[in-house]
Amino acid sequence: MDNPGLPAQTLPQAQVQMPEHGGRLRRAAAEYRIPLERWIDLSTGINPCGWTIPLIDNQTFMRLPENDDELEAAAAGYYGSAELVPVAGSQEAIRELPRIRQQLFGESRVGVIAPGYEEHLFHWQLNGHQVERLAAEQIEIELHRFDCLVLINPCNPSAVRFDRATLARWHQQVAARGGWLVIDEAFLDTEPQQSMIQPAMSKGLIVLRSLGKFFGLAGLRVGFLFADAEIRQMLSRAIGHWSIATPSRWLATRALGDTSWQQEARSWLDSSRQRLVRLLEEALEDLPGSLPGRRIASTGLFVTVQIDNAAELAHRLAKQGILVRYFEPYSSLRFGLPGNEHEWRHLARSLTEATAAESQIQV
Repeated sequence: MDNPGLPAQTLPQAQVQMPEHGGRLRRAAAEYRIPLERWIDLSTGINPCGWTIPLIDNQTFMRLPENDDELEAAAAGYYGSAELVPVAGSQEAIRELPRIRQQLFGESRVGVIAPGYEEHLFHWQLNGHQVERLAAEQIEIELHRFDCLVLINPCNPSAVRFDRATLARWHQQVAARGGWLVIDEAFLDTEPQQSMIQPAMSKGLIVLRSLGKFFGLAGLRVGFLFADAEIRQMLSRAIGHWSIATPSRWLATRALGDTSWQQEARSWLDSSRQRLVRLLEEALEDLPGSLPGRRIASTGLFVTVQIDNAAELAHRLAKQGILVRYFEPYSSLRFGLPGNEHEWRHLARSLTEATAAESQIQV
C-alpha cells in the first residue's frame, strides 16, 4: 500500500492491484502446518457469536428471489430509512458506485480514507478516477480539492471515528459542488446512534451497511445502500434482478427484526471489547522497542494495536495457531474478538509467550 497523502493519479486498469484481505485461514494453516480446526481466526472483525441461524424450509431454496418480500421493510425498520437498495453485501455497492459516478460526471477526484478497507480505493482506481489516500487528520485541510470523499466510520482498521457534526459539514462542502460523501458503516451497528442514515437521504450522501460484521452473517452476502433516488435507481439497474439469494433474504429479514438478540449482542460485544483492550494493554505494556505514542484503538468488533514489531508478533501468534491481521505500512495488528473462554485463555497464553520471547530477543 502507498502512504496517505500521495498525489492523486489515474492508473491504467492493468496497474490497479487487487487488495489482500483477512480471513485467509487455509493459507495460514498450510504455511504453519497447523490443522485448520486448531486455529483461532481473529483476522476478520466478524462477530464470533453471531445471530443464530434458525431452521429454514427447503422450499425457500427452490424459489427465485422476490423484491416485494419483507426484507426492505425489515431493513427500513432497523436502519430508520426506507430509501435503500438491498445489495449482495456492501461489496456490490462498493464496486458499482465508482461506475455510476463515472456515468454521471466522468472522471472525478476522489479522496479515500487511509488506512482503510482497500476495496474502496481499488474500485475507484479501476473505474478511471483520480484517487488519493487521505489520513484522517488531512481531510479538513484537503477536502476542497476533491469531488468525492470516501470514509469508513468507524474506520477499519484504524478504529478512527468521525462524529456526526463533522460528517454533516463535510457532506455540505462536497455536495455544494456536486460531489459525494460515501460512508461505509460496516462496523457501526454497536453504536447505531452515530449513523448518518436519514429518513430522507440528502443528495450527495451515500451510506453503506452490511449484515456481515455485527450479525456475523458475512456468508449471506447481504447489505444495503442508502442514497437519493437517482443513485438508488442507477444502482438497481446496474445490479439487476436476483442479486441476493432467496435464503439470504429470508434469513436477513429475521435477523434485522430480532431486537432482543441485537440488544444482547451489543452488550456482549462491548464487554468483550473492553476485555480485549485490557488483555492487549497488559501483554504489550513491558514490550521493548514500542513506537513512541503506541496506540491501542477499538471498535465494537475489533481492537487495533500499533507497535514497531507488529510483523514479528503476528508471526509468533500464528505459530501458536492464532491468526491476526497485519498491516505492514502502518506497523499495526488488528485483533478480532475471541468467541469463547477457551479462545480467550489461548490468546492470553499465546500473547504472554510471544511478548516474552520478543523481550528476550531485544534485551
